[in-house]
Amino acid sequence: MEERMPKLFAYGHLEREDLLAVSKPFAELAERVVALVPAEPERTVSLRKLLEAKERLSIMVLQPAGERC
Repeated sequence: MEERMPKLFAYGHLEREDLLAVSKPFAELAERVVALVPAEPERTVSLRKLLEAKERLSIMVLQPAGERC
């Protein structure tokens, strides 16, 4: 992966199985994107959007259903 992106998709430190289940597929997809797509601004934008999606799903896992926005 490029620059700082690998750190942002890291999941090895997570202890909760539910967070691992959400985070791991995003990290794997990010690795594929970096491997297949040339390093251009659009790749960076794509990885940022992928990170946003991972973060939103992680928040959903952490918040009880009644407290979600």
